[in-house]
This record gives sequence, structure tokens and C-alpha cells, in this order.
Amino acid sequence: MAVITISRQFGAGGRTLGQMLAKRLGYTFADNNIIQMLAKEANVSANWVEAFEKEAGSRLSKLISGLVSQKWIDRVLGGAYGYLDEQIYLDYLVLIIARMADEGDVVILGRGSQFILDDHPDAFHILMIDHFENRVRFMMENYDLSRSKAERVVRNEDKRRANLYSRLGKTGYEDPSLYHLVLNMGKLDLDTAVDLVEEMVH
Repeated sequence: MAVITISRQFGAGGRTLGQMLAKRLGYTFADNNIIQMLAKEANVSANWVEAFEKEAGSRLSKLISGLVSQKWIDRVLGGAYGYLDEQIYLDYLVLIIARMADEGDVVILGRGSQFILDDHPDAFHILMIDHFENRVRFMMENYDLSRSKAERVVRNEDKRRANLYSRLGKTGYEDPSLYHLVLNMGKLDLDTAVDLVEEMVH
């Protein structure tokens, strides 16, 4: 009934590793389905949640959260539709990830899950790192991106991830003491990484 969280520098192969691990272990792979669950809980569209995550910590989302009163939203919408701000997003995110962990047999990709499940007795926390150039190359080779596009995506995603952790009140997600296992993907291939995690879990 283990739960594995995968944190990573963007482009280090976290999604690929998560999918491989879930298939090897017979676990559920939790990534985009978290968006679907959160949208259902908050009674908003999945597109809203996805867009919100992409703008995590941006000036726009902070401005909206600071200016729009929940009472005003409740009065205008009459409860027929949901609403999402930073606190509501975080509340539901913590709830959903904790629920998944309690059910067990799941690989959770990102979203601060290593912090949310820090004290969970059955959780194993993995961090994947790699050099910037290797991460750019990984995105080019696996997602058919040009070099300039891959570089931009890696930088933007690194910034977005840092903003999310900041909203959780956490910093220094790359601190190795937070994790059971740190995988330097500049020195490992994905198959070896899967073997190492599987051995640890067992």
C-alpha cells in the first residue's frame, strides 16, 4: 500500500519515470487525473484548474484572490457554479493527495506532494535532477520541441514549480534531506532509475 511521490527539475523525465513505475508496480499514476478530481470537488472546469496551475503564483492570480470576495462570488453565482482561488486550490489539492495516499498503490507526480505527505508512514519521496542542458535535450527528443522552445519551457516550468512551493509555504524543494532517494538523471538511464525505486519500495 505504498505511495511514491516524484519531484523533479522540469525535463528530468519525471512523467516518464512515473508512468514506467506505475506500470511495473501495478500502481495508479496520478498526474492529470488530479486536475479532474480537483475540478469536480471545486465545481469548476478542468480547463480552469489547468490554466490556474500554469499561472501558479502569478500576479494575476494573486490580484484576483486579493480583490474578489468569496461572499460576492457566492451571491452572484448563487452556488450554482464553483470558484477557484489560491486558498481553495490548495485546500482541495491537499485533500485529494492525502486521500490518494491513504488508498495507497499510487505514484504521484509533483504538485508539492512530497511536502503534503511528508509524515505519511507509507510514502517514499523521490527527487530527479539533471543539468539544464540535459533537460532541454530531453524535452527536444521526447516532445519534439525546437531548442528555443525547449529552453523556454524548462525555464518557465522551473519558475512555476518554485511559485507553487512558495504558495505551500515551502522553499528549497531540492534539499536532498527531504527525500528517500535522489536520482541524478545525468548519470542514470530511466530503466536503472525504475529498478532503484522498485528495490527501495520492496
